[in-house]
Amino acid sequence: TRDSERLGEVKRRINVLPLGSGALAGNPLEIDRELLRGELDFASISLNSMDAVSERDFVVEFLSIATLLMIHLSKMAEDLIIYSTSEFGFLTLSDTYWAGAAADTQPQQEPLGRHACSAGWAAAAVGLLGCIALTYSPFHPVLTQEDKEAVFDVVDTLNAVLQVATGVISTLQINKENMEKALSPEMLSTDLALYLVRKGMPFRQAHIASGKAVHLAESKGIPINTLSLDDLKTISPLIGSDVSQVFNVVNSVEQYTAIGGTAKSSVTTQIEQLRELLKRLKEQA
Repeated sequence: TRDSERLGEVKRRINVLPLGSGALAGNPLEIDRELLRGELDFASISLNSMDAVSERDFVVEFLSIATLLMIHLSKMAEDLIIYSTSEFGFLTLSDTYWAGAAADTQPQQEPLGRHACSAGWAAAAVGLLGCIALTYSPFHPVLTQEDKEAVFDVVDTLNAVLQVATGVISTLQINKENMEKALSPEMLSTDLALYLVRKGMPFRQAHIASGKAVHLAESKGIPINTLSLDDLKTISPLIGSDVSQVFNVVNSVEQYTAIGGTAKSSVTTQIEQLRELLKRLKEQA
């Protein structure tokens, strides 16, 4: 949502009419700038002609926001890439969005193709940062003529990348069974620490105790959830028979009920809020 908010904010600041500022000191031909503003559907008129024709802060701001947006898209792409590899297999991406998905493409080459696309997004983001430095140079009389190409290129790139991202997300398949197979009791070691916190132990001590339980299980060559109650009591006398409830992945997820957490009720609320945001954005478009 921060990306959409930033774009909305920069849109409001850019929605200012510079026409009528002349080359530098305004226009002496009695042009009705308010009429122009209404005809061209701008929200306001630039207050100072010298500022209007010489300043490029709106270019820098837009390119900066675009850079952040591209970085976020690149991070998302990297997650999709690693989770769609054979090592994870959590996701299956549509053939439409596999780079080099020709008939002669080897399966092992397909993840590499997708990675190359993602790396291109990140490289584009870095390139935008270079554009920012260029367009806001103190030697602006010449370089202000070079800002248009950067902005046009960025807009075209963002439009293309957002279309691809939308397509990838809308067509991917979730492999629930592979996700469940990847779960292990060791993932719940922090839950053991939280269990001890609820028993009255400070978290800094509970974290150490949890680490000791992991080490004990490893030394015995067994999963942490198969440690006997006697074994666990050697780590802390606070541990009781109810510790068995800790090693349950559903209980683990559902305990995070705070706003922004991972419990189903919390995630459902987040989705509803995002849908409302998208609805408002469409209405404002």
